[in-house]
Amino acid sequence: MAAVFLVTLYEYSPLFYIALVSVCFLVTSALVLGWFGLGVPVILRNSEETDSSTRVLKKRMRQVKNPFGLEILNPAAASVTRGVTLTPDCLEDCVLTCYWGCNVQKLHEALQKHVYCFRIKTPQALEDALYNEYLYKQQHFIKKNDKAEKYCQLPEDAQVVDFGPVPRARYPLVALLTLADEEDREIYDIIAMVAVIHVPDESYRLSCRILYQYLLLAQGQYHDLKQLFMSANSPAPSSSDTCPAESSTDRGLLEKAGLAADEPELQEENSKDCVVCQNGPVNWVLLPCRHTCLCDGCIKYFQQCPMCRQFVQESFPLCSKKEQDEDESTRV
Repeated sequence: MAAVFLVTLYEYSPLFYIALVSVCFLVTSALVLGWFGLGVPVILRNSEETDSSTRVLKKRMRQVKNPFGLEILNPAAASVTRGVTLTPDCLEDCVLTCYWGCNVQKLHEALQKHVYCFRIKTPQALEDALYNEYLYKQQHFIKKNDKAEKYCQLPEDAQVVDFGPVPRARYPLVALLTLADEEDREIYDIIAMVAVIHVPDESYRLSCRILYQYLLLAQGQYHDLKQLFMSANSPAPSSSDTCPAESSTDRGLLEKAGLAADEPELQEENSKDCVVCQNGPVNWVLLPCRHTCLCDGCIKYFQQCPMCRQFVQESFPLCSKKEQDEDESTRV
């Protein structure tokens, strides 16, 4: 009966035909636009689709205390012939072991052995994993919270002025920090830190710098320690301190040598406020670009980093809301 009624209405009413075709056209257009993600009226989308289009994955972070710290003192004066001055800063008694001319392949094999074979928690364990593939070793005992300078230098009888052309088979200097007390290794998740350091020589006179830092965990993992790009209150270096031509040359030589880090050299603003609202404190780290530039209120509105426009795959907070409230109450 319904079919007969519609056919009869279609035969005697052209307006019904026009209205039916128009409705079909609108529905089909809306479905096509929604499929390609174009501007579709919100009424055609449910709330779950609207929320998911602006949602950025929040990475779950686990807070781990790192007992090791290492800095290079006066990197401009360091070289293979003059040596390097290192400043450790450790929370417990540690042992600093410096390996000059460490084999590149053996070092990375040693890191894999830490994962699959045995844990590198002592200098002897690393030496066994390296098969003694290094030129010279120095060792220093570091007292708890002692920031005394430690001088590392190749002996004169080694007669090493450079480590050859690229691709190099040896790293100039590898510094290993391990916990001295066996009981401390049961307390901390991080049991060792490996720092790969570039030292200027006759072939490459680039300034001394830490290229890579690896944190070795007691569970058998190791992580590459990377810096975050965030604003600071300290003024940016002036053009008189660093020549742009020299910095670009250094960068090009590092890339040619395969020693350049993958972080872009970006000048940040001299403020710790959010780059968007300029009001809230910066708290969120955006991945994979590692820009730290948004506050808790602005993070939910961005799918692209406001600094470099790279799409945000994950993000994590530097501190929780509870920690922020405690910090503010302490300041007050």
